[in-house]
Amino acid sequence: MIRVLGTGAADGWPNPFCACASCESARAARTIRAQTCALAGTFLLDCGPETARTAERAGVALHGVRHVLLTHDHPDHTAPAFLLYRSWVAGDAPLDVVGPPSVIASARQWLAPDTHVVFHEARPGDELTFTDGTVRVLEAAHDGDAVLYDLSTEDTRLLYATDTGPLPEATMAATTDAAYDVVLLEQTFGDFTSHGTAHLDLTTFTEQVRRLRDVGAIVASTDLIAVHLSHHNPPAAELARRLATIGARMVDDGTPLGRGPVRTLCIGGARSGKSREAERLLAAEPDVTYVATSYPRSDDPEWVERVRLHQSQRPAQWTTVESLDLVGLLAHDGGPLLIDCLTLWLTRIMDRHDGWSDEAWADGGEAAVLAEVTALVEAWRATSRRVVAVTNEIGQGLVPQRASLRRFRDEMGRLNAAIAAASDEVRLVVAGRVSLL
Repeated sequence: MIRVLGTGAADGWPNPFCACASCESARAARTIRAQTCALAGTFLLDCGPETARTAERAGVALHGVRHVLLTHDHPDHTAPAFLLYRSWVAGDAPLDVVGPPSVIASARQWLAPDTHVVFHEARPGDELTFTDGTVRVLEAAHDGDAVLYDLSTEDTRLLYATDTGPLPEATMAATTDAAYDVVLLEQTFGDFTSHGTAHLDLTTFTEQVRRLRDVGAIVASTDLIAVHLSHHNPPAAELARRLATIGARMVDDGTPLGRGPVRTLCIGGARSGKSREAERLLAAEPDVTYVATSYPRSDDPEWVERVRLHQSQRPAQWTTVESLDLVGLLAHDGGPLLIDCLTLWLTRIMDRHDGWSDEAWADGGEAAVLAEVTALVEAWRATSRRVVAVTNEIGQGLVPQRASLRRFRDEMGRLNAAIAAASDEVRLVVAGRVSLL
């Protein structure tokens, strides 16, 4: 198991001396973020001055730690006094301490020369193999002697990427096709993009996510966590929403990590912004297949213009497929799918089985539509692909006068409910505002 013990920047979040809106919001919610560190089995990644107490507050004992991986010698990431405190109770229990030369030189001063601790000077490109895991040392874009870590244990592969600015090309090459289970990627400065430091903000964070997806380091099943958070970010609720649009999330200190969302349903009324929200969710993905379920040709100029505008707004690297075979697409492995939309899909399925006719509906049409809807829901539930679907909420208006339209409204409501029940998350979009259900 991986547990994120701390998620804050050097001064934590809130900064204890700050009264900005972001800090005051964190205080009101009683959400206190300590300096970033993580525990992965017997591996402790970074150990700052608050790490030990952060672990205690999370109910996590550190006596099982056998390897400490330190990224650099800034005091929020390396507080070597922990070696002294551990020596008072641990006896001869072995411990590996890994870090850049400056970190090791600082840490050695806390222990006698005949210590049971084994120090390992780490440089980018090094690989260290221990009984319970393999550590690959990666280059960081940060001031001074700093590294990042690629850690593989028996059941998890983790990228620990804090502190760093835009990732160096050597690091991108080293993470190619890694398909990490978990990525802890720093995002320090939020919308403050003129900070001029070797850190990431929301703009550069999004670009790093895209690059990591492009080389196969982040895949559909990767749990992407933003860490090293500071009060330069918007308040937590808004930051969580912004991160979610690129497939990342924030967690509280002490959170054990699991798999991120695979299936997302975006639902809303006409012109609510639901398609835009769906596109934001996959904006950092390099190989999205956009599945258009609308009629491919039309003599209606207004409809043709709508389709043209939709197409022009999609990223150039996305592939567009016009298809009703959602079951087949969901069943195959591959990159993320964006399905827009289920309402048009059901419209065409109703056309296929003459579901607008009362006679045809009673004479097998209802059963045929139900079979196709059931197959879609099962494929949605079983898919391993990252998939986002857009659908319309049409049940909140007037009751249609025609029986066929009332039938469609009811079938649409049933389809939406079934897909929502099989989704990892549902996003309701109203007047451009998004709520997680």
